[in-house]
Amino acid sequence: MDKLMNNHWVMKIIALLLALMLYLSVNIDNPTSPKQPPVSPLFPTASTDTATLTDIPVRTYFDQENLVVTGVPETVNVTLEGPTNSLVKARQLKDFEIFAELTELNQGTHRIELRHKNVAEDLDVSINPSVVTVSVQEKVTRDFPVEVDFINQSKMKEGYTTDQPIVQPNVVRVTGAREVIEKISTLKARVNLQDAEETVKEESKVTVYDRDGNILPLEIDPTVVDVTVPITSPSKSVPFKIARKGELPEGLSISSIEPNPNEVTVYGPQDVIDQLEFIDGVEVDLSKIKEDTVLKVDVPVPDGAKAVSPKKLEINIDVDEDKEKVIQEVPIQTIGLGEEKDLEFVEPAIQTVDLNVAGAPSVIDELDASDIELFVNLADLGDGEHNVPIEVNGPQNVTWSLPNDEVKVKISSQSS
Repeated sequence: MDKLMNNHWVMKIIALLLALMLYLSVNIDNPTSPKQPPVSPLFPTASTDTATLTDIPVRTYFDQENLVVTGVPETVNVTLEGPTNSLVKARQLKDFEIFAELTELNQGTHRIELRHKNVAEDLDVSINPSVVTVSVQEKVTRDFPVEVDFINQSKMKEGYTTDQPIVQPNVVRVTGAREVIEKISTLKARVNLQDAEETVKEESKVTVYDRDGNILPLEIDPTVVDVTVPITSPSKSVPFKIARKGELPEGLSISSIEPNPNEVTVYGPQDVIDQLEFIDGVEVDLSKIKEDTVLKVDVPVPDGAKAVSPKKLEINIDVDEDKEKVIQEVPIQTIGLGEEKDLEFVEPAIQTVDLNVAGAPSVIDELDASDIELFVNLADLGDGEHNVPIEVNGPQNVTWSLPNDEVKVKISSQSS
């Protein structure tokens, strides 16, 4: 016995047993004491926990080729409870699935329970909502035309208007439940026209509406179309002035020059075209014309305008050999003479001259003195004799010459 008591291993075992007995006696005596921690078992069990995962997608199994299902939520909340290790793994991977099994359901309305799979066996699963009402209907596909809905049309630039819009493709395919398809009233693509002053090109989403203007949730193919809206600017038809440059070969004259058309349409801001009376700068080069000719010439776009139509003109030019003619005693008119002044023609002494004219026979034969204006400008001339140039105003396509380019006149103040 003494040998056992002297063995240190024996003493250690006895001490351990005494300590364990003391610990158990204390806990047995105070089983409900709120201040004492619970007895830890010799072999503790794994801890448990709870977690709620939100917005978990729901898959739906049904005959997608022939049926349409509504009422299944896109996402649900899932509460998992169980061992912490399994719970942490499920939260991180989210490799489980929540689904609605509808493959055996007939057409109509049904209440079904959402199910799950690929969840660890030691986890309890609670789905919210767990039961949903679904509708199973026949799938129908039809083609519908797409209309264009203008937004802010009243806010376009002043005077600008829309032309017929072009939609590509102009017909789209709509798929959905038969009873929803039958509610379709219109399909529209919207285009914003605020401040529009030129052709608008946009990609626009197609939206399906019922007769009350409500949007119908249907499958559309394609969902986006290309819309082109021609914008017509304010316009005005105006004549144009033909500017001639160069000279015809010697011995030829223009018998007629006729443009086609006689007016052009100018497009642009309202304030620009309101002030426009005619177009200047339509040029014809006479040096290149040796016979009857049809020229195609560009129409210039006036400053501030957007465009002209047509962009080119056809000008028919007929030429003929010159014919000369003398128009006798063409009167010389005076302009600019003050009321208090007297005038005397010195040379020539009479207030007429003979005028030599040349041009195409068809023009010259019809020409007489009434078609020609001769005048001298006496403005700002004082008393005394003056040599004043004669100015000629006559029809186009005619050339002329005078015996003298000037007249001598005498100006004097009237006696009071």
